Amino acid sequence: MAVGKEIRNQIKSVENTKKITKAMEMVAASKMRKAQDRMLAARPYAEKVRNITANLAKANPEYVHPFMLPAPGGKKVGFIVVSTDKGLCGGLNTNVLRAVTTKLKELDGQGIKADVVSIGNKATGFFNRIGANVVAQVVGLGDTPHLEKLIGPVKVLLDAYTAGELSAVYLCYTRFINTMKQEAQVQQLLPLAANEFAGETTHAWEYIYEPDAKLVIDELMTRFVEALVYQAVAENMASEQSARMVAMKAATDNAGNVIKELKLVYNKTRQAAITTELSEIVAGAAAV
Repeated sequence: MAVGKEIRNQIKSVENTKKITKAMEMVAASKMRKAQDRMLAARPYAEKVRNITANLAKANPEYVHPFMLPAPGGKKVGFIVVSTDKGLCGGLNTNVLRAVTTKLKELDGQGIKADVVSIGNKATGFFNRIGANVVAQVVGLGDTPHLEKLIGPVKVLLDAYTAGELSAVYLCYTRFINTMKQEAQVQQLLPLAANEFAGETTHAWEYIYEPDAKLVIDELMTRFVEALVYQAVAENMASEQSARMVAMKAATDNAGNVIKELKLVYNKTRQAAITTELSEIVAGAAAV
């Protein structure tokens, strides 16, 4: 039964694959909880910096930070694209890279070029393949994002914007909605829009600046932008683990269905072979 042996080998191969996907599903489920906790823990800091920045903007209107000024006229923009280092997470990277590609084509039609800062192996490989101008990159973040690894590459675009070389900077990542749903986002990071400052205060705050207002506001605005980028990376990591868990569960279920179908085919083949042998024995006995 050469055919039956081949089917048994296929069943064994699919069973081994099912064990791997099941293990990866369990690992992703464990990491997903930690990633979600990390993402939720970062939100209060981002909201606090957001509120302080809003109060500072109202308390000291005579000084306006360059990040809040209208975009200077230019023919170049910047993109900070957050992706994953590893695959096997469904269409997570595909969706965000498709959204970025659509935006790049739209800007290219207007004659606007783009500089890209890629975070993650998948984004780095993609932009290198399409020939985009990657000015900085970050790979190997692991399961826990560290701000010190993000500051350097992001500062490249922040300095270029402050110098008037870029007219806008966009932040692209996958936003975590829930375990089953993640959305690709392409948001304008600079210039900071008015709705970025969530503090609907009914009164103005008076601050005492040390050493001076300009230095304090400059430092705070930089921290504010860094907090937005860090939050985007944390959201993307939570989305990655959720998407990987769902993808591996689907792969495990599909493997189970394939095994059932192969076993059915194997049983039918085996039954046909036995019937054929019995028919040959009966025919031989009748001939004798």
